Amino acid sequence: MRMLIGNWWAFVLRGLIAVIFGILTFLMPSMALLTLVLLFGFYAITDGVFKIIAAFRRTAADQRPWGALLISGILGLIAGACALLIPGLTAIALLYVIAAWAVVTGAMEIAAAIRLRRQIHGEWLLALAGVLSIALGVLMAIFPGAGALTVVLWIGAWAIVFGVVMVVLGFELRHWTRTHDEFGHGFRIAPGH
Repeated sequence: MRMLIGNWWAFVLRGLIAVIFGILTFLMPSMALLTLVLLFGFYAITDGVFKIIAAFRRTAADQRPWGALLISGILGLIAGACALLIPGLTAIALLYVIAAWAVVTGAMEIAAAIRLRRQIHGEWLLALAGVLSIALGVLMAIFPGAGALTVVLWIGAWAIVFGVVMVVLGFELRHWTRTHDEFGHGFRIAPGH
C-alpha cells in the first residue's frame, strides 16, 4: 500500500495523459485509423511505463514490487508495441487488442481497489476506473463492426472519464499521505489546511 500511496503523482499524470488523448479524439474524430492506432500505441506505452515504475518504486527497503501493477504495465507495453510496430493490423484485430487490454487493465484496477478498501479512502475511484475499462472492452468486443468513428468516440469518452477518475484518485492518495504520519514522511497537516 505504501507504494501505491507514495506514487499518487503517477495516477494524476496517467489521468492527465488520458484526458488529453480523449480530447484529441473528439477534436479530430475523422482522423485516419492509422492516427488512432499511433495515438493509442503511445498512450498504452506511456501508461505501461508509469505502471511499471510505480510497481518497482519502493518506499521501504523490505517492499517487493506490486505484481498486479507490474503485469498491467507489461500488458500496456505489449498492446502499445503491437499498435506501433504492426500498424497494418486490420481494424478488427486492433479493436480486439484494445478490448483485451481494457478488460485486463480494468480487472487489475478492481482487484487493487478491493485489496485497498480498508486501508484508504477513495478506493471506489479505482474500482470505478476498472469498471469503465471493462465496459469499454466489452462494448468493443460485442460491437466490433460499429465503425471506426464510433470506436474513436468510445475510446475518447472512456479516456476522458477514466482520466478524470485517475486525477481525482491521485489527489485523494496525496491527501492521504499528508494526513497520515506513517505515509506522510513524518509531517501532518491539520484538518482544514
